[in-house]
Amino acid sequence: MNFIYISPQFPRTYWNFCDRLKRNGVTVLGIGDTPYDQLSHETRSALDEYYYVTNMEDEDEMLRAVAFLTFKYGKIDWLESNNEYWMNQDARLREAFHITSGYMGDAARWIQHKSHMKAYYEKAGIATARWEMATTLDQAKKFVDTVHYPIIVKPDIGVGAAATYKITTEQELTDFFAHLPEIPYIMEEFISGYICSFDGITNSKKEILFYTSHVFPTPIMEIVQSQDHLVYYSEKELPQDLLQAGRRAVEAFPCERRFFHFEFFRMMEDKEGLGKAGDLIGLEVNMRPPGGYTPDMMNFANQLDVYQIWADMVCWDTSDIDTSNRPYICVFASRRDTHTYRHTHEEIMNIYRDFLMMEERMPEVLADAMGNQMYTACFATMDEVKAFVAFVQEETGGK
Repeated sequence: MNFIYISPQFPRTYWNFCDRLKRNGVTVLGIGDTPYDQLSHETRSALDEYYYVTNMEDEDEMLRAVAFLTFKYGKIDWLESNNEYWMNQDARLREAFHITSGYMGDAARWIQHKSHMKAYYEKAGIATARWEMATTLDQAKKFVDTVHYPIIVKPDIGVGAAATYKITTEQELTDFFAHLPEIPYIMEEFISGYICSFDGITNSKKEILFYTSHVFPTPIMEIVQSQDHLVYYSEKELPQDLLQAGRRAVEAFPCERRFFHFEFFRMMEDKEGLGKAGDLIGLEVNMRPPGGYTPDMMNFANQLDVYQIWADMVCWDTSDIDTSNRPYICVFASRRDTHTYRHTHEEIMNIYRDFLMMEERMPEVLADAMGNQMYTACFATMDEVKAFVAFVQEETGGK
């Protein structure tokens, strides 16, 4: 099998996908914009060949790279980046070389439209926030008359909380439409709640080979806007309603042979016309691994190897790895350079050295949403998780 992996060097730990494929006997070919001598040793070792391009945004250059590797190694069986940013380009490259292992042509763009996700959630029998496309101010005012302030406006295609705004007054609404971006925007009613995810890997028959969940106590949108800390953690035991909703979403969405990341709001208060406190509301979906180092957190919490499960799925459409054990809660806690903290980095490292799994500076491209410095640790109980987060993020009062 010939597999082209797009951008194997970013995020930093994604070389693991290539490594597990190579262990399974796959010929792994990388394309990226980092010069070969600047790749990590792990990335170089995980690849049979690497094709350097000067600009991954240049589709002609990417087409030439795939054409060269096809000429040298023969037909390409899979092409994947596991990265939201490159998903549309992945699909166009598959279309151009008739690689049928994933979305082709415009199929990926369809699944990235937040407005189109609503239809899939509806098919799954999962409620979503009421919405309208942001076209005119008069239409927006009518929408507000139905759902009331606040409302959320965000790009119909976008990653995370980029260019997302909470609008609380008619003046803010007027100001938004006075400077309405040229890209399509969607308006949604505001939901008071926290985000929980249903994440995993499917095979060609949509059988779930692995699943887990993560809780985000504060929505990413609020973190980006306030430049506050990010905290999220895995769940040892998934609530039954989340597990059932997640399984229905897998059945409804086109998510064969890939990672999936479904996001839900857990409502914290009743809202007329939508639901009751405690209900799950479908939010968004990404057909790739959850962001940052979440795949590594899955490994730490569950004491397994999701990179290997994914590679086994690619090669054999199944995996014999035991996924029933969930011994730990894995938590991510970040810091920001603009804050002043009570406890030093050295104190964190010394006190929590037996629990820490990762610590490092976050790449600049991820820092806006995820913070500048991250600590990831595993614990047996939520009380331990809360104590760790409080210790890491306690401030002196100044910024």
